[in-house]
Amino acid sequence: MSHLMNTYARLPVAFTHGQGARVFDESGRSYLDALAGIAVSTLGHAHPRLVKAIAEQAGRILHTSNIYRIREQEQLGDRLATLSGMDEVFLCNSGCEANEAAIKLARMFGHQKGVDVPAIVVMEKAFHGRTLATLSATGNRKVQAGFEPLVGGFVRVPFDDLAAVEHVAANNQNVVAVLIEPIQGEGGINIAHAEYLQGLRRICDERGWLLMFDEVQCGIGRTGCWFACQHAGVKPDVMTLAKGLGSGVPIGACLTAGQAAGVFKPGNHGSTFGGNPLACTAALTTLAVIEEDGLLKRAAALGETLRADFAKALEGQAGVVAIRGDGLMIGIELDRPCGELVTRALQRGLLINVTADKVVRLLPALVFTDDDARELVAILAPLIREFLA
Repeated sequence: MSHLMNTYARLPVAFTHGQGARVFDESGRSYLDALAGIAVSTLGHAHPRLVKAIAEQAGRILHTSNIYRIREQEQLGDRLATLSGMDEVFLCNSGCEANEAAIKLARMFGHQKGVDVPAIVVMEKAFHGRTLATLSATGNRKVQAGFEPLVGGFVRVPFDDLAAVEHVAANNQNVVAVLIEPIQGEGGINIAHAEYLQGLRRICDERGWLLMFDEVQCGIGRTGCWFACQHAGVKPDVMTLAKGLGSGVPIGACLTAGQAAGVFKPGNHGSTFGGNPLACTAALTTLAVIEEDGLLKRAAALGETLRADFAKALEGQAGVVAIRGDGLMIGIELDRPCGELVTRALQRGLLINVTADKVVRLLPALVFTDDDARELVAILAPLIREFLA
């Protein structure tokens, strides 16, 4: 019997090692990984450049704390600023920590403007984390239940509905920011229209609000751009990152620009482990491999191929509601709860996920090959047909 707290309904398998898009269990059985640790393992498993960089950094120094300068942290901050056009970078350990930083920053920004009770507009079906503040910002009652009282200061509106935000703008003088995922991952791979994100930018500019993008799952090249908001040509005031940034080494980031830059001063926020040399080395290596190996274009092209192949393989199948996504962030929505597909796929040597009860979520590594893609469709499409029969 395990002494681990019972917080996960774990599947009955443990993996011992991996290579590329494949992982192997304790008996040596091979599985195709189409989930990448939930959009974390950007470079797949045991990428030689990442392994070498981490090992070499571990042999030098792992941690010193943010009491001192950290050369690798400064390099990563410069790199992220160059890629995003943002001005400042705060480094932490996870997506929820990055979003906590964004929420705190928005509140401080509001207080500096004379707003006594700052409020943030958030979206239905959003997911921003499991700490109390990010849980409160999340638009999912299932994950909130039992943790009341929730943190106040959030105004919830429907996703991709500009009129709803304009209504709030006209009626709530306490709003100081909008927090949104350009693509909702946990919510079911829901994609915000470019015109909607552009409209949010306009409203925020008119009202003096901060536009804050949560790119924890959709950022770091997953959609074929470094950041999903770049498809719409919209630059936020705050952007949060994590998951794929370190290819499996925990790291998060909160980036600021414009009126959000300079809000935090020494002592306002911090992190013991955030941005240590090991995590920053993993992130710097991840970004370098993405750029040098052309993985942005690869993600865009392979994602388009996968969606087309699934559309062809599932054509005419009753019960398939939609196949949607951007790059290697793909959702296949069915007309009924389909969580059991996760176990069925595992039995056939495939790792997938189901989110929002009815959406098969695929988040393969950016190093997924053409053969991997063909195998994914060959296993999953028949499984879906069998399930819906």
